[in-house]
Amino acid sequence: MTQLMACIDGSRQAGAVCDLAGWASLRLSAPLTLLHVLDQSQYIHEADFSGYLGLEGRRELLQELSRLDERRSRLAVEQGKLILAAARERVLAAGVTRVECLQRHGALVDNLAELEQDERLLVLGAYGEQSSESLARLGSQVEQVVRALHQPMLVAQPEFRTPQKAMLAYDGSAGSRRGLALLAQSPLLQGLELHLLLVGKIDGEHRALLEEAQALLTQAGVEAFALVLPGEPELVLPRYQQDNGIDLMVMGAYGHSRLRRWLLGSTTTAMLRTIRVPLLVLR
Repeated sequence: MTQLMACIDGSRQAGAVCDLAGWASLRLSAPLTLLHVLDQSQYIHEADFSGYLGLEGRRELLQELSRLDERRSRLAVEQGKLILAAARERVLAAGVTRVECLQRHGALVDNLAELEQDERLLVLGAYGEQSSESLARLGSQVEQVVRALHQPMLVAQPEFRTPQKAMLAYDGSAGSRRGLALLAQSPLLQGLELHLLLVGKIDGEHRALLEEAQALLTQAGVEAFALVLPGEPELVLPRYQQDNGIDLMVMGAYGHSRLRRWLLGSTTTAMLRTIRVPLLVLR
């Protein structure tokens, strides 16, 4: 995993994706690839109108429909190139010096799976181009990507501000410890005010888990506030984020804890709707 990849489309939050990806690229000193995927649902390729509404005998009309289809496909490609060019200018203006643009056809998840070995960190938006920020579609594609891929990813919200405070949700599982070790070694969150939270029963076992995690961060030179908070993760974490001005959340997609079920289950939509800050998903 040698670089960052950011998924760029024509949605209103594309600018925020660019800004978040640029911020991460600069902090990691890693090159950035801007990816635009032309999904099959966004254009028609070699459409067959024969037999459609009895048009098989109207050759001129069929030919015109075919020409319109080809023109739409060409326009979709050109529009994607313009989107990529604008995104490239934006990240270059932010100080990123190593930027490449890539346009591909097909399903987003399939393309990302093919490119995964070249990715160090994936950046994408919580809302897709086709969602219109509808609650019915919110987070559905993000969840598919989280399930399908294995590298860390940053999920952008419609508005970006440079992160100053980060919150790490920790559950003490073996997977969460691996994620914590990865985070401790990464320069991504260096210098940020880090809050380490374990949501669950306040007892000696949970305190010991949190102290172990805090010690690992301290050894890596990362200072963190550590708290065990009672309650339900889906209620406690958003409330803590809002009350403490957290502008970057960090969670893990691993293990079989209730925290994982919250992240990858049906309430993913509720999380993305409630929390208006970027989310870093560790694998």
